[in-house]
Amino acid sequence: MSCILGLLLVVSASVAYATSFIKKSNSGICHPPESSWYDRTEDYEAFDSIAACIESGGRLPKAMSLSLHASTRHEEAGNRSQPSYERERFGAGWADVDGDCQDSRAEALIETSSTPVRFSDSRRCRVIAGRWVSPFTGQVIQNSAEIDIDHVVPLRWAWEHGAALWTQEKREKFANDPRNLLPVELSLNRSKGAKGPDDWLPPSGQCFYTARFVRIVRIFQLNLQKPEQVAIQSILERC
Repeated sequence: MSCILGLLLVVSASVAYATSFIKKSNSGICHPPESSWYDRTEDYEAFDSIAACIESGGRLPKAMSLSLHASTRHEEAGNRSQPSYERERFGAGWADVDGDCQDSRAEALIETSSTPVRFSDSRRCRVIAGRWVSPFTGQVIQNSAEIDIDHVVPLRWAWEHGAALWTQEKREKFANDPRNLLPVELSLNRSKGAKGPDDWLPPSGQCFYTARFVRIVRIFQLNLQKPEQVAIQSILERC
């Protein structure tokens, strides 16, 4: 588990800005002025902001925290606030990406049921029954109305840890990615809210849940703050 955490740890630089544009290298790395490679990058495409560079397909250097960079830019720009989180920034509810009338919720229920599911009608759009074992408690649930589909990495949490700089398309993909979806009890999902593992853990399956959280953070290159890193590492070291 410590190897997984090592992939996520980032070291943030605090060097003052010498210029105002971002250099995107030929390898697709977005170098802000505090990057150690900024002055050495001579062949580049210039961008006005890190957000514009990332939206063009670029990425930050591995050893740099996107969240700190965004915070520093925020302060230097006169404390301009980033847009506030709204659910619609991740799409209008569950998406039906393949157009088969089964949205991401239905597909998550179908995929995780240990028995064939039952549908509400012959069109097979809405799942009403199956057999799901909650990863949060180990309890068996058979009525889909008693299930929430949990975002392992909550949407608001993701927004505050880097997703605010994503494109709308990437945010919608994240919100409907099956790797980030778990069928769980309504009450537990709502008690979790937008918390990460450092603030909330399920009654059981804590190792599985935390490792899954770390995996999603790594896949989507979200940013853990130092206290979050320490708390998560402590959880995984007990597993």
